[in-house]
Amino acid sequence: MEKKRYNKKLLDLLANLEHDQWSHWIDYFYKNDTSKNRDRWNKQMKTSYYELSEKERESDKEWANKVLMIIYAHLDKL
Repeated sequence: MEKKRYNKKLLDLLANLEHDQWSHWIDYFYKNDTSKNRDRWNKQMKTSYYELSEKERESDKEWANKVLMIIYAHLDKL
């Protein structure tokens, strides 16, 4: 893999957001772990983004928007 120049601060901010997203999911998972939810999550996991319900896509867009906010705030440093 070719080594590319990147902004370390931006990488750290995005990695931090990824950790926040993971932490949010694990917390939600532990609080809502039922067989019914596990069945739903398995179905979602096997479904492409474009085949999800509008509500499910909106949830994903909330996190994608957080990524964009970080990137836009650092565009001048790239």
